[in-house]
Amino acid sequence: MNKCHLYDNKVYFNEKFISNPFSYRNEMTLEGIKQFFIQIDKEEWKFETLCEIYNTLTITQSIIYCSNREKCNWLANQMIENQFTVVQMHENMSQQERDKIMAGFKQGNYKVLITSEIFGRSIEIELISLIINYDLPQLKELYIQRIGRTSKFGRKSISINFLVQEDLKMLNEIEQYYQTKIEEMPINFTDFL
Repeated sequence: MNKCHLYDNKVYFNEKFISNPFSYRNEMTLEGIKQFFIQIDKEEWKFETLCEIYNTLTITQSIIYCSNREKCNWLANQMIENQFTVVQMHENMSQQERDKIMAGFKQGNYKVLITSEIFGRSIEIELISLIINYDLPQLKELYIQRIGRTSKFGRKSISINFLVQEDLKMLNEIEQYYQTKIEEMPINFTDFL
């Protein structure tokens, strides 16, 4: 199994590395993606906020990004306990398991894919209408790898970023880096879908 590590702005796959892993960011755009944030006072309140969103919207398919495998596992279990049909994918799964999950997701067998940082670049699915950053990426350069997927297909979509107090600095860095404005989510956000 190939292991991927990010270190000193290089992406390492086993012993090989890509010296400029972010050079492909120009291939994607944020055009057509409405970007919002929800400021949440406590980390443990994120799940309740997520459930409210999914209970309010009719969504074709969506992706939820978490910061690590443990959070993916926890969130998938919480959503399943609350009667949501979800599937998760993370770096500790075999390639065969990941391929099977992606095939099922592309066929529409699951409406929600919960995944970790490492798979942002590899997800290419046309029917995604909502991307949720349950956790912001640890590097601002990876933001477009998460939410820029839908723009490749010319689709309009929504990206919602969950923020706790310590995420405000990263949000500001993302806005500056991509020269974009991420607005606080309005009450009528369903009008954008």
